[in-house]
Amino acid sequence: MLLLLRFDAKTVREPIISITAIKTGALINILRADVGARRGEIIVEVPDEKAKEVEKTIAEMGVEVHEITKTIARNDNCVHCGLCVSICPTEVFYINGDEKIELRVEKCIHCGSCIGVCPTNALYFPI
Repeated sequence: MLLLLRFDAKTVREPIISITAIKTGALINILRADVGARRGEIIVEVPDEKAKEVEKTIAEMGVEVHEITKTIARNDNCVHCGLCVSICPTEVFYINGDEKIELRVEKCIHCGSCIGVCPTNALYFPI
């Protein structure tokens, strides 16, 4: 399961991920992090069977926790140029037999690389 963690000025200075891993025994994989002195936002991947325990533990330490249930999406602006195929680190995108771009959304880790390179703004994260 993917979780979005939002840290404030107080919690950003604490070893929340380490403490949670020790308390829950869960392996926590950091997929994306944007952390500064006053705030932070991290996307982590945790085993499904430990997800609720991890969420609870992190929330108890004052971090805002959101489950990420929606993944990358594409609108009709896509021209099948292939830039997303070349930039995606987890091979979400591939070219099918008709030379059209297809998506394997279950592989998306919310890195946003594809969104930044898409010339037609066809890719987005749904709210």
